[in-house]
Amino acid sequence: MKKILIVEDDPLIRDVLKKYIVLEGFEIDEVESVFDLRKKLEEGKYDLILLDIMLPDGLSTDELPEIKVEYPEVGIIIISAKDSDSDKIFGLEIGADDYITKPFNPREVVARIKAYFRRVSGKKEVLRFGNLEIYCDDYVVLKEGQEVDLTAKEFEILCLLAKNQNVVFSRNRILDLVWKDEFISDRVVDVHISNIRNKLGKEWIITVRGAGYKFNARGYNGRL
Repeated sequence: MKKILIVEDDPLIRDVLKKYIVLEGFEIDEVESVFDLRKKLEEGKYDLILLDIMLPDGLSTDELPEIKVEYPEVGIIIISAKDSDSDKIFGLEIGADDYITKPFNPREVVARIKAYFRRVSGKKEVLRFGNLEIYCDDYVVLKEGQEVDLTAKEFEILCLLAKNQNVVFSRNRILDLVWKDEFISDRVVDVHISNIRNKLGKEWIITVRGAGYKFNARGYNGRL
């Protein structure tokens, strides 16, 4: 089991992060200061640190380069209210593996954690259904070995449905998961689904009348 250390002085933020991350099967420790961060690293082994910058006893970025030298195997994702481009670039340059700004969607944090572990393991998520291959990390779709030109949103809808092939997703649920906090008409989903069908073939996505859409894992047979 991967072990993650949350370094954050706000208990509410720690609780939200812990709630979502534990559900994904990760083990969690939590501290609220640079001093306690150092102490935890000396006491145990961690696979990843979620690191706030502004802590009660100083800036964690002052410690980050040294931590990366002493514990090179530990990944670090900064989660900070410091959201300027220069802050992000600085954090990445001194050793962070990723940078997330506050306020954040906890589901995005979980996705970034999973993406980090996939990167370091050298594994990429690939969904294969007959002549269709979906490379979820790279936004690439191949049909019969040829790349299909999907937009980012079309790809994200396809990947969502393909990962959950037994689940029917309503328009509103797709909006929540793909567009998140953008306020747009649910008819936009219909347009994107139509575009995906035109590019891949209508047999890959089934309309469930009155409920929404689901992925057809046997679409390579050409049957709905």
